[in-house]
Amino acid sequence: MADATLDATDREILELLREDARRTLSDIATRVTLSTAAVKRRIDRMQELGVILGYTVQVDHAKLGWGVEAFIELRFLGTSGVDEIIQTTTRMPEAQAVFTIAGDPDALVWLRVRDMAHLQRTIDEIRRSHRVTSTKTLIALDSWMRGRR
Repeated sequence: MADATLDATDREILELLREDARRTLSDIATRVTLSTAAVKRRIDRMQELGVILGYTVQVDHAKLGWGVEAFIELRFLGTSGVDEIIQTTTRMPEAQAVFTIAGDPDALVWLRVRDMAHLQRTIDEIRRSHRVTSTKTLIALDSWMRGRR
């Protein structure tokens, strides 16, 4: 979708939803000075265009016992395809996201684990893939994400 199809009000509505997806249409309408019906039409249109893909809940993973975040750079055999690279970790519950990268490394995997022993077991499991030639692990000390409270 081209940027030109969203105006400043659409972007403001998106930002309000990113801050709190449970925000009422009435609250959004007040903030953007439109009627509730107009806000609903805009949100529906952005969903139809695929700009809004869904709604989610933010979870404090540390309170669930999965408070350690790490990123692992993966390098693969030169004959590995992108699908193979992604499939190496997507079946693992620890993998939060996999990014294939142009250049070196081949992929960056965002992991969430319980503790350092769990991280070590997860890294060992990834390394057992015969396509992975090397790894580099970066442990996150803190984080900030747009739209996260």
